[in-house]
Amino acid sequence: MSPQIERVALGVVLIVYALLAIGYAVRVPIWLAPDEPAHYNYAAQIAATGCCPVIAPGDWDQAYLSRLTATDFAADQLEGLASLQYEDHQPPLYYLLASVVYTVTGGAPLALRLLSVVTGAGVILCAYAIARTLAPGRPGVAIGTALLVALVPQHLHILASVNNDVLAELLVALTLWRLLVAVLDTHPIGTGAAWTLGALVGVGLLTKVTTLFLVGLVPVGLIGAWLIRRRDGARVESLLRALFAFAIPIGLIGGVWWARNIGVYGFPDIFGLRAHDVVVVGQPRTSDAIAALGVGGYVRALVTTTFQSFWGQFGWMELALPTWAYAAIGAFLAAAGVGWLTGMRGGFGTPGLGTPNPCDRVLETPVTADDRARRRLAWGLTGLTLILALAQFAYYNTSFQQFQGRYIYPGLIPFALFVIVGIDALWRWGAHRLHIDGVIATTGSAAIVLWLAALNLFVLWRVIPGLGG
Repeated sequence: MSPQIERVALGVVLIVYALLAIGYAVRVPIWLAPDEPAHYNYAAQIAATGCCPVIAPGDWDQAYLSRLTATDFAADQLEGLASLQYEDHQPPLYYLLASVVYTVTGGAPLALRLLSVVTGAGVILCAYAIARTLAPGRPGVAIGTALLVALVPQHLHILASVNNDVLAELLVALTLWRLLVAVLDTHPIGTGAAWTLGALVGVGLLTKVTTLFLVGLVPVGLIGAWLIRRRDGARVESLLRALFAFAIPIGLIGGVWWARNIGVYGFPDIFGLRAHDVVVVGQPRTSDAIAALGVGGYVRALVTTTFQSFWGQFGWMELALPTWAYAAIGAFLAAAGVGWLTGMRGGFGTPGLGTPNPCDRVLETPVTADDRARRRLAWGLTGLTLILALAQFAYYNTSFQQFQGRYIYPGLIPFALFVIVGIDALWRWGAHRLHIDGVIATTGSAAIVLWLAALNLFVLWRVIPGLGG
């Protein structure tokens, strides 16, 4: 694929994303995205009285919220909507930005949704950049990864709603990309790069607690990179300087918010989560679900609902995709699994993934032991990002019953990359067997993902009208 074609392909991905995301922003009835009223009210409070609100008893009303969701937020039920303020414990960065849009547009909910859409475009670009960094000889994999991240229906639903998930996801993606670039660089990771990574993590912690795993991920990368260079005489002082440079901006940026929370909620509630747990009386608890369903029933519900809501369960989790759509998604993932088996047997033909594939015209493979070690570390960090995102999801569900796949989206880009690597390996295997070369062989895996665009059109015109109806 030539650079010109690649740029055009990336532009097409962004255009497709923008059109579909705007479609979700317009067609999903206002308030019928998860927790949207509470996120909106946080921005409204900042616009009216400044930063920052404090979560307090009365911000969560389970009976009223149940009535709202049962009636799809009918107009005659909205008298108490402004009282839903149970997101007030969240870090303020997203809401500070949203409050500007709120003020300029007079509080138009659609305008705040479009702010999320614009921010989501950054997530798509990061998906491309991460895949391009890890697989420099596979532009089709990078385009396919960006396309998959852009076309997961539930992801579009979230990226087109008022919430802080999208900014947190962007900061996770930016941090992972910068970490991978630093790890793959043949030069030692200096204090400047480490400081930049710390600043990104600090800003992430001012956005949402779901970025907290980055505090552990980045040091793993810094230590791993130092261990690789240790054989070349890297001194332990250089590692300590990098770790210190990473920690300083986190303390400076995050520390301001944590100190404020200690002053408001008391030590050690630096994230306001204990105050949140006290307020949200009536929110479904894991212990109650296990008591009602049994361990087996609970696990089945967890797996089924999480899978469905990861791909598409709209509104406040009440409107699922048709059964055939989940079956098609399952077949798509199975094909990716077969591709991984094919790639492990015959070589992925992707830098850092395996042995050369006969389809390749140009091979960009590591040439030294250190190069191979750096690439293994980079792929390992990408996989670790997904593992930590899953671990956060599991930890959250030890207290609250929250089978919402969107909570795994901090690991969506690594997940999409691994899926596309499998699809690409299967496609290239078939192309080689059929003696197909050139653009078709290198871009076919990306084109396969376009079936999700058709699924999103179906969702917008046939599924979403079921909300608020």
